[in-house]
Amino acid sequence: MRLTPVLIVEEIEKSLPFWVERMGFAKTVDVPDGDRLSFAILVREGAEVMLQTVASVRKDEPKFLPKPGSTSVLFIEVDDFEATRKRLEGYPIALAERTTFYGMKEIGVFDADGNVVIFAARV
Repeated sequence: MRLTPVLIVEEIEKSLPFWVERMGFAKTVDVPDGDRLSFAILVREGAEVMLQTVASVRKDEPKFLPKPGSTSVLFIEVDDFEATRKRLEGYPIALAERTTFYGMKEIGVFDADGNVVIFAARV
């Protein structure tokens, strides 16, 4: 089994700095729509995230459009928490750094579209 989240975003280009430049994902697929991208696949170390624009979803299957005010939450387990935390500097904090009762050190940020991305490592 494989699970791949699809984040619905306003603009792929606005999301790429977080995922590619800051978090080290590689864009392996992109689908243009005019002078913009409508879809992209990003991968890093076996993890995969898909980005699709609101406009693309509206054309493809409008019932999948997010409800106003809704966000997605991704939980990503990492090997090097300190390196990840440094990559997140400057992004708005959604979840302050903490150690949980279930043995994870976590920190969460809001991405460019308001989705919450939590990074965690076992302590």
